[in-house]
Amino acid sequence: MLFREMAQQGSVLFRWRGYLPLFLLPLTIYAMTQSGYFEAQFGDAAEEGLMLLSGLVSILGLVVRVVTIGYTPAGTSGRNAREQRAEVLNTVGIYSIVRNPLYLGNYFMLLGVSLATMVWWLPVIVTLTFILYYERIIFAEEAFLAAKFRSRYSDWAARTPLIIPRFRQWKNTELSFSPRTVLRREYNGFYALVVCFTLVELGTDLLGEGMSIAEWLADDFYWVWIFAGGTAVFLILRTLKRHTGLLTVSGR
Repeated sequence: MLFREMAQQGSVLFRWRGYLPLFLLPLTIYAMTQSGYFEAQFGDAAEEGLMLLSGLVSILGLVVRVVTIGYTPAGTSGRNAREQRAEVLNTVGIYSIVRNPLYLGNYFMLLGVSLATMVWWLPVIVTLTFILYYERIIFAEEAFLAAKFRSRYSDWAARTPLIIPRFRQWKNTELSFSPRTVLRREYNGFYALVVCFTLVELGTDLLGEGMSIAEWLADDFYWVWIFAGGTAVFLILRTLKRHTGLLTVSGR
């Protein structure tokens, strides 16, 4: 009964997994109001260092997703959006070292944004929420895969870690990396990071440090250019995906 309930909960959460950041939004806004304490305590250099670290953590998550998507064929688990589907079981490439690379990438992207608020408790809450939220999703996914692929799945799961990669057992994939597939599938993730970091930078300065919009524009106008550039890239890729076949790759 417990397994069935967890699988049912996981199936529901699977459909809404993209909305997890929205659930964390109120806490993130409150965290930004507290961010001024970090700079007051440790200074400008520490603040800039933490912002750099947070950006690198989120970029790491994006890179994990890019590597996963760029080498993964169509019809595999992890490529579906609303329900469990898998025509083949992917066990090579990044899937030879970790069973849930996309979720690992999601975690690092969220963690980086939470670190940018410069309060210690938000990354902790993000981590705990992520574990509680995704454990049920993973349970439902793996129950589906186990039922469909049986011994092949159980053999792969027995040797492949759930979420922490085991790099020494990497197995090359026969597919080449597909940049067009990455551009078609991951432009939303890229733009989400641009939007989130711009808003966190704006929010920490306005809410945490008491700056005015005019002061922020004078000190951090480069964020306007980052946001504008990210928006332009997003709109171009979105247009190409919806109205052309330039980003379409057969079998991906």
